[in-house]
Amino acid sequence: MRHHRLVRAGAAAASILLLVPACSSDRGGDDPNEGEESAAAGTELPTDTFGDLESPCGEGDASGATDQGVTDDSIAIGYGDDKGFTATPGLNQEMGDAMAAFIEWCNGLGGINGREIVGHRYDAAIFESAQVQKESCAQDFMMVGHGFGLDENAEPERIKCNMPTVPGFTISAAAAMGPMHYQGLPGPVDEQNATTARLLMENYPEFANVGMVNSDSPAVDQGIARYTGNWESVGAEVTDCGVRLKSAGGDNYRAIVEKYKECGPTALFTFTPPSPPLYSFLEAASVEEFDVPTASEATWYSESITSANANGLTEGILVGLQFQPFENADVNKAVADYLAIMDEFGGVKALLGMQSASSFLLWAQAAKACGSELTRQCMVDNLSTVTSWTGGGLHAESNPADNRTPYCGLLMEVKGDTFEQVVPAAKGEFDCSDGPRPAGKEEWGGIELTEDRIATKYLTDDVLTPSS
Repeated sequence: MRHHRLVRAGAAAASILLLVPACSSDRGGDDPNEGEESAAAGTELPTDTFGDLESPCGEGDASGATDQGVTDDSIAIGYGDDKGFTATPGLNQEMGDAMAAFIEWCNGLGGINGREIVGHRYDAAIFESAQVQKESCAQDFMMVGHGFGLDENAEPERIKCNMPTVPGFTISAAAAMGPMHYQGLPGPVDEQNATTARLLMENYPEFANVGMVNSDSPAVDQGIARYTGNWESVGAEVTDCGVRLKSAGGDNYRAIVEKYKECGPTALFTFTPPSPPLYSFLEAASVEEFDVPTASEATWYSESITSANANGLTEGILVGLQFQPFENADVNKAVADYLAIMDEFGGVKALLGMQSASSFLLWAQAAKACGSELTRQCMVDNLSTVTSWTGGGLHAESNPADNRTPYCGLLMEVKGDTFEQVVPAAKGEFDCSDGPRPAGKEEWGGIELTEDRIATKYLTDDVLTPSS
């Protein structure tokens, strides 16, 4: 029998002595919370701390043009998203918005040891990640807090210019296991973060036979392949009904629903981002009386999901998180601090924004520790020591240094115009397994790994490795 335990969110943050994260949203460029009272209303901007983490931002006397993108008084970093993707406008915009807001917040406190952060925002629009990386290689110190759906296309360029990275998320196996790569919430391919699947199986028996709702998007297809392993690792039967929704829309959704009814899953899971095709699928399922529990990962923790519930379209949908939700801002300072920063500086607020924020804070702490000796080598050396990280309490404990995923999580459910936490019952807590599950090599996405779990696909002899 698998034992699991409850822990308080933020119980383990990165140690100051040591140093000092599947992915999209359909929301557009305007802040959907504008004019509404925030969950953090009245909360002052964080200064000395963010959550339970000492703030890495502040005045100082660091100096020297130590590496590309670093001068006496500034540090240039790149960040971005796929918001220009025409099929899903605003894709991952919350990530770029969070980075812009956190850079402004950090600079308002004095930057990193007195150096101002100069942010260059890129739009990969799904298909332009390689070009974006080329542009970043020409001017930035590092890429931070970004998320690109086809990130493998950027990997050869990143490694060629020897640039370390702290992304908000990774999709491809090559990027998730790439060299010089550290992440606030890692998503390695050689082990399974099966928390959501386990919680659904334990609390909703219908998920013992789960059907995957896939898409013709290459990024979604890669993600579904990895989630299939998650489900199988907890003993679920994964039913592939042979259907892929067109990301641009135009399907005969009632015919697709009939295929699922004939196929016979008793529950559905999707990694496909919330978008008009998914809403059309849900509408057709209602018309055809295909009433089975439906779940997703954090991609569906989005205001668009509750906004779409006017006629009960998304009622009861279950969403697995490794982050504390906005609804818990009253018991979680890190969430309240994130919301306060976004309220002050603007932008879309969503879970992926918190994911970018976590990676930004991880990067900023490492940069602060480098002082005047701010080089890419110093960053790799510092990041490689962070074995416990929660982003100040934003999410379950991860291990960026060793590229290890969290193994705690929670479940949210759409109820009316909001999300409610259903597992565990107590706000501010996570439900934890005894550890992540190893993934079989067939689930690695066709890559080979070194003994240190680094993808060999684009590896070169001169990549930066920890000095120790």
